[in-house]
Amino acid sequence: MTEQSFDFGSFIKGSIDSIVKPKEYFSSLKTDGSIAGPVIKVLIYGAISGVFALLWSLLNLSASIGAFGGAIGIMAFIWSVIAAVIGLFIGAVIMLILSAITGGNTDYVANLHVTAALMVLMPVASILGVFGGINLTLWGIIRLLVNLYGLYMLYFALTGSLKGKEQGAKVLVIVLVALLVLFRIIGMFTKKAANRFLDDMGVNEEFMEEYQKDMKKGLKDLTKELEEAMEDLEDDEK
Repeated sequence: MTEQSFDFGSFIKGSIDSIVKPKEYFSSLKTDGSIAGPVIKVLIYGAISGVFALLWSLLNLSASIGAFGGAIGIMAFIWSVIAAVIGLFIGAVIMLILSAITGGNTDYVANLHVTAALMVLMPVASILGVFGGINLTLWGIIRLLVNLYGLYMLYFALTGSLKGKEQGAKVLVIVLVALLVLFRIIGMFTKKAANRFLDDMGVNEEFMEEYQKDMKKGLKDLTKELEEAMEDLEDDEK
């Protein structure tokens, strides 16, 4: 990729290399130049993520969409694109701080390029999101593994692209891994406690399914009422 044009072939190859061989990729990653390249890159990542979020929702294979189906799936697509861009600029600030901790490059543009490269895991997570509609426990494990691999990539990004000190980067990544696993364990226990509480309160799976059906029906009724109101308003204007 150059500042004048976006090379889609290089984008595809770079995205694959960043996952398959992160050490070599981040060692050769260019961190100077325009911010246009990173922005276009994350827009593509966000769009791919949104397409799969929409697809899984239409196929009823999403853990997060639930009873509302494609309606929220479309919103998930839009949000994925917006979140990708927002995440890029906020993530670059966080990356800059991590780089500073390890004695690496603190130029914002350089950290922006590195952050965009790491966001390749965004569409990967979205594609694997199909498991969320199959088995939540399996999806939780897969998400954890994706996040852990992201931290593995982060190490090479800090030492290869941003020239941070290896020892400092190792310590930082180990701390982040420990925190990630700790929060995951806490989340699992919290979920079990919440499910036990709901069982004690008599809120079972059948109740939740009925609740979701009622919510879906309510959403359809509200949409119908809004459409009728708009038609009445158009008739009055005529």
